[in-house]
Amino acid sequence: MNYFLVKSEPFKYSWKQFLKDKQTFWDGVRNYQARNTLQAMKTDDLVLFYHSNEGKEVVGVAKVVKEAYQDPTTTDERWVVVDLAPVETLKTPVTLETIKADPLLQDIALVRQGRLSVMPLKQAEFDRILALGTGNFVD
Repeated sequence: MNYFLVKSEPFKYSWKQFLKDKQTFWDGVRNYQARNTLQAMKTDDLVLFYHSNEGKEVVGVAKVVKEAYQDPTTTDERWVVVDLAPVETLKTPVTLETIKADPLLQDIALVRQGRLSVMPLKQAEFDRILALGTGNFVD
């Protein structure tokens, strides 16, 4: 299994809306590095959902339910989407401030390459953020 993080501005597409929709395709990616990350996603991979700009926090966990296919919002064949479905809302959102302050999370792309909208995570990074968001962790 692989682990990822996707970012969305809550006023454009929020976790609350995602829960209502029960599934969505992740579109609008126009960065080659982020596109390559979408192409690497496999069914049942887990994805952290991050509210960018407003909130700046990880709010939930989703999973990949359909692997990369042509982005239906463009005819440009270079761009793809994946389908995601929500799995769990975090008990406590994990803020960017918390992530930046955690020594175990200093190397994640969210800190190093903050402008990317889709990024891979190592299992240990995913597990740490999940633990911070559920309160089930040991320092």
